[in-house]
Amino acid sequence: MAWFASPQGGVDLPGLDRATQAALNHAENDGQARQAILNFVESLHDGHFSRLPDLPESNAVPAAEPPDASLDSDDAATACAAFDYGFNSQVAFSLPFESLPGFHLQSDGSTQVFRSGLLTRIDGSKIGIVRIPDFKQREYSLCLEAWRVIARSSVPDRETINRAVVENWYATLATRLRDLRTAGASLLLVDVGRNNGGNDSGDISVRLFTDKPVHSARLQVSQSQVGTAYLDEQIQELQHGLELKPSISTRRLLEQTIARFQDMKSDSARTHCDLSWVWSERRDWNGSGCHRLVDAGSAGGPLDYLSAAGRSDIAAAAKLHWPIQARRVEGSWTGPVYVLTDGGTYSSAEMFAAALQNNRLARVVGSRTGGDGCGFMIDSDPVVLPNSKLRFRVPNCVRLRANGGDEVAGVEPDLPVLTTGGESRRARAARVLNTIADASQR
Repeated sequence: MAWFASPQGGVDLPGLDRATQAALNHAENDGQARQAILNFVESLHDGHFSRLPDLPESNAVPAAEPPDASLDSDDAATACAAFDYGFNSQVAFSLPFESLPGFHLQSDGSTQVFRSGLLTRIDGSKIGIVRIPDFKQREYSLCLEAWRVIARSSVPDRETINRAVVENWYATLATRLRDLRTAGASLLLVDVGRNNGGNDSGDISVRLFTDKPVHSARLQVSQSQVGTAYLDEQIQELQHGLELKPSISTRRLLEQTIARFQDMKSDSARTHCDLSWVWSERRDWNGSGCHRLVDAGSAGGPLDYLSAAGRSDIAAAAKLHWPIQARRVEGSWTGPVYVLTDGGTYSSAEMFAAALQNNRLARVVGSRTGGDGCGFMIDSDPVVLPNSKLRFRVPNCVRLRANGGDEVAGVEPDLPVLTTGGESRRARAARVLNTIADASQR
């Protein structure tokens, strides 16, 4: 709320509050009052701060959890369906690059994960395009592949399959990038338009697109029981890293980081500052005003960067910096990178674009992202209003940009390519490619 109360937040929060209070005071029934509250939430344009479905009133006793399905090692299709893997409906590029002259599809994104292709321009230069439809790692084909390999020796459980799918997701993306490079692409366009996010892979996968150091965004969590729970979770994970018998240097770093997170937890436990000012005035975000946020490491884990660890230290080092798990595929692409975004780019996809932009590793092209920013670093119960029973999920974290702003503001393109009246999607796709080709010559 401190962000939205700042001039940088793009919302006149005191004015919005006054309008909402007036609407509530003049409401003639519960329906009008509910709508006033819903209008308030929608005016903030933060997809993570959103209404949850009403719970039906029922006196029925909840049914017991049924037993797990019996899975056959030879039936990969049923197993993957039972593990909630489904077909991805966001296969196609967000703009129809496939319809342009000189385009050749290398991976269809359906039978082969990640749609990719090569467009040869009139001058003979080649632009590689790869589509990341989301950052959820729920691809059905990867589950089928993992099941058929692992089930040769035993019937795998859900956790084993999930780990294998995540590992294969990074490996497959790396393969697409190397294939484009081998095919002669000199520029790469990463399409995350209409990508509504997912998980921490939005930060981790950045390392595949460069061989340069990458620093994860600074992370803050709410000064609350939820924020404290996240800090406790990280301390526990770091202590588990000590049990993995790391090298002396990694052990020292784990111990130092545990001490730092314990200090953060102490800071979080101190008396909360008064945040009531957000309803009456607008204060500069980068000023000294109360935010009720506590530093919590980075979007990439407790540390925002970690140099390569020894092979025997990977498991322990990953407790410090999560992207270490993708070390084998780092630098799969090392040439110029452009990231295509639009108003449907949210959450982890914004983290991906912002990390590349923050580290000056890529230029963002297209239009501003949707503006969800950081959502949830740990599960928390929804906020339930006692009279209306309206239920809302409330974000518990903030990712900060290189300039100190909140990522919830959205990622502005370095190379704006905005929709114009009367322009077809094919024409806009061509304009995007012409824009990055021209920018590469400067």
